[in-house]
Amino acid sequence: MATAAPTMWGRTMNWVRRNMPTRDSMESNRLLRPVAHRVLAPELWRFTRRSVPRGVALGVVAGFLFPVAQIAIAAVFALPFRANVPVAALTTFITNPLTTPIIWVIAYRIGTFLLRSETPINTQPVAEAATGWLQWALSAFHWLWEQGPAFGLGLCVLTASCAVVGYAGSALGWRLWIARKWRNRLRSPAI
Repeated sequence: MATAAPTMWGRTMNWVRRNMPTRDSMESNRLLRPVAHRVLAPELWRFTRRSVPRGVALGVVAGFLFPVAQIAIAAVFALPFRANVPVAALTTFITNPLTTPIIWVIAYRIGTFLLRSETPINTQPVAEAATGWLQWALSAFHWLWEQGPAFGLGLCVLTASCAVVGYAGSALGWRLWIARKWRNRLRSPAI
């Protein structure tokens, strides 16, 4: 009997299961060692209707605003907000080498719109891309430093709006998932 190819949802869930941080991996992380006893509290690892949306929102914030140690920062953020640590850590993967430039451009556009700044965008980093990724990265960071106020404001606005959308979307998704489980439970014959 041939098995069906996994759907997009199935592939996504398999990826999530493979990359979801475990308690052991968090415990062995040297950045989390000072707060490991707090991060590994059982209530922070339960999937509840309140902790999952909080984890999504905090993961978006850590992923957008912090370029390094995003998972550790998301785990520490989860402590005072009683958010789900694995969800917060997994949500930081929203930023990666493919999505970060897009996020930066959107943040810059939002910032220039809000500040009414009409300065033209310098394309020098793109022109130097052929000479190597390190030189391109340095010139891109130099460009970002020059565009500081517009980029900073845009990144803060984009982070806040994406965190709110992530919170609302995951809360709605949780409610729909529970409703579907109840519907299926009521339809199934009692044994």
